[in-house]
Amino acid sequence: MTRWPVAITGLGCICAAGGTVPECLDSLYAGRRAPAPPERFVSSHPTPFPVFEVRDFREPPELLRTSALAVQAAREALADAGFSAAELRGLRVGVCVGTTVGSALNDEGFCRAHRAGEEPNLFPMERILNSNPAAVIARAFDCTGPCQTVVNACASGTDAVGLAASWIRGGICDVAIAGGADELGRITYHGFISLMITDDSPCKPFDRDRKGLNLGEGAGMLVLESEQVRARRGARARSFVMGYGSACDAYHLTAPHPEGAGLRQAVAEALACCAVAPDQVCFVNAHGTGTPDNDRVESRVLAELFPGVPYHSTKGYTGHTLGAAGGIEAVFTVACLERGLVPGSAGFANADPELAGEPLRGNLEVTGGLALSQSLAFGGSNSVLLFGKGDAA
Repeated sequence: MTRWPVAITGLGCICAAGGTVPECLDSLYAGRRAPAPPERFVSSHPTPFPVFEVRDFREPPELLRTSALAVQAAREALADAGFSAAELRGLRVGVCVGTTVGSALNDEGFCRAHRAGEEPNLFPMERILNSNPAAVIARAFDCTGPCQTVVNACASGTDAVGLAASWIRGGICDVAIAGGADELGRITYHGFISLMITDDSPCKPFDRDRKGLNLGEGAGMLVLESEQVRARRGARARSFVMGYGSACDAYHLTAPHPEGAGLRQAVAEALACCAVAPDQVCFVNAHGTGTPDNDRVESRVLAELFPGVPYHSTKGYTGHTLGAAGGIEAVFTVACLERGLVPGSAGFANADPELAGEPLRGNLEVTGGLALSQSLAFGGSNSVLLFGKGDAA
């Protein structure tokens, strides 16, 4: 049995901030972002709400966009880890991917034709059935270990990484590809507008004038590896999963508990995995959606549990990528911890006197060895990952 920590040997990411991890980091450190009205679908809504689309990416016709994004990020992560196809075939490789809407809301044309009394081609249905994100990655890289798609709202990507780490710890597999993936779509776009939590300007996490989130899309994947396989390959650990915690508020369908009860419990569980004290954490990648309730609750918990610890939100660069958010933000947290440089929160300009603190305004050098990434989700789900510096850090 392998105990915490669990080695991370590869990272991959594609989102509006960039097509690879280095490109994304360049955008984050430069404070560069470009939200704009959607181009991939048409909306009749009179307000052109901005989104963070992945430009210059075309999914193959046989796959849904979510699964294609997931494969792209997984390919980068495996290459970063130094795995060849032959090496993977000799190992028990698990796949765990978080998503929310990526494989369910892509049949509008089929449904419209069916309701009109037509007999639509079944290809859209076949594509959906063939586009389970975890299964697509498993097929693409011939993975024969456990295969799981996690659907737990905006905590899905974080939960997927935590679950995959437990597979490595339990000896269920030698290597795991884990993270999150989600795509933008018309139904999601209009759904969040109807909830009245979408900003009609670029999102402003934790800012006094925040009005809501901007949607985004993308995928973030990590390669987790057992110590036995890593030692045999002589592979470098970019980071380690030091802990994982998950708890539910059991309070409201969409709003977080006013005192962040579930988030507090999830943080405590993650820190307890390696007996870490809060003051050992050098920064927190907050969920930071830009919605009034989320930012109020999250800032309160951060101020009380991590006084003086810097925190930021990266959703100002990516938008809220839903089920992909936890995977993308895990990648960012690991990469920033490794580099010792944390980007500021894009969109933050004015401190809110009603919040307990404020996020980073600009890039900050950090010297500590631990960082936290947290996700708050509809349904009251709260999930937290604790990362530690790797071998060469």
